[in-house]
Amino acid sequence: MEAIQGIGPLTTPATSAASPTRQAQTTFGDILGAMVANTSQQQQNADLAIQQLHNGGERNLHEAMIAMEKADISLRFAVQVRNKAIDAYQEIMRMQV
Repeated sequence: MEAIQGIGPLTTPATSAASPTRQAQTTFGDILGAMVANTSQQQQNADLAIQQLHNGGERNLHEAMIAMEKADISLRFAVQVRNKAIDAYQEIMRMQV
């Protein structure tokens, strides 16, 4: 199974020699930013593949379809993460203090 590009582990392994402050530098915002950038890059790659296919470039139909599917999956994943983040925010707002 291929790893999602641009999304790294949330924490480093315990056997790492990095200090605790070094491990905490990767924030949720950084991960979301990387995910959005990756999604945007996938969309641009799909657009380029379609343009090259349409213009008779070196790309073939299979490569263009694969690029489009990668972009679609990346976008669906980003939407689901957004939905879960909104659900979590709404749940926190419903909590009584």
